[in-house]
Amino acid sequence: MAIKCQFVSAAPTGEQYEISSGHHRAVITEVGATLRSFSVDGRDVVRGFGVQDMISGGRGQNLIPWPNRIRDGRYTFNGATQQLALTEPARHNASHGLARYLPWVLIDKKADAVTNRVRIHPQPGWPGTLESTITHQLTQDGLMVTVEATNLGATELPFGYGAHPYLTVGESTVDEIALTVPAASYLEVDDDRLLPLKLSPVQGTAYDLRDGRVLGSMSLDTAMTDLARDSDGRWRVRLVLGDRYAELWGDETMRWTQVFTGGPNRDVSLAVEPMTCGPDAFNAGPTHDDMKVLAPGEVFIGRWGISGR
Repeated sequence: MAIKCQFVSAAPTGEQYEISSGHHRAVITEVGATLRSFSVDGRDVVRGFGVQDMISGGRGQNLIPWPNRIRDGRYTFNGATQQLALTEPARHNASHGLARYLPWVLIDKKADAVTNRVRIHPQPGWPGTLESTITHQLTQDGLMVTVEATNLGATELPFGYGAHPYLTVGESTVDEIALTVPAASYLEVDDDRLLPLKLSPVQGTAYDLRDGRVLGSMSLDTAMTDLARDSDGRWRVRLVLGDRYAELWGDETMRWTQVFTGGPNRDVSLAVEPMTCGPDAFNAGPTHDDMKVLAPGEVFIGRWGISGR
């Protein structure tokens, strides 16, 4: 007797891990340990993507072992020159790390938290073995993300981390959003490749967003640092529209944030990216001092999170 099997297509981002606590709900995916959605009382605080969609624009992805861009995909570390694949070919850069589209192994799943793990093994442009675990946990205050990275190899490794959530306050266009970024410095970049030129003070420039003004037509794809912190040691970027707000915080390991208004299509919401280092940190220049070096067996732990209504 023939056995009939029903075919069920896999989601482009693999298994979907839903967590909830009180008024908070989030979905994290197997591919990239990506934050696909986060809502409070049924209203989106993160503008993510559908279960049958492939990730675009970096939405919700984890950027490891470097965030942002590496010039020409090339860097020198401990005397050896490394050449990465050019994953941003139009600008001739390596972009956003090596783990965005890898399947992350499920390590632990509770009602309000999920932990996933990945190992990045030696490959062209990357000289060692790095293991990372990411825990998404819902608390009474919102979503907290804990990132751990361990050098499993016998030699030092360069390291950076970032995340790429898009926040929303119900806007129809980002022009409507009042944005507060507590940064005293911003990174000037070249127009063609968005690579670092120099750090400059925000005072007296359009990049001074410390007063929470409405964005209007301002376009941003801008890395900022020298972030003012609250008494708990966290900096906070805040979006407001009417009675809605969304807030992203970073701990002491997150020394940078990148703010992105989405280019010409300004209805795509606003990306706020916590980062341990700025663009092209693996190379000499204005961001290099924030590149971390992980010794064999060394563990990095960092945290960031989101709240809103």
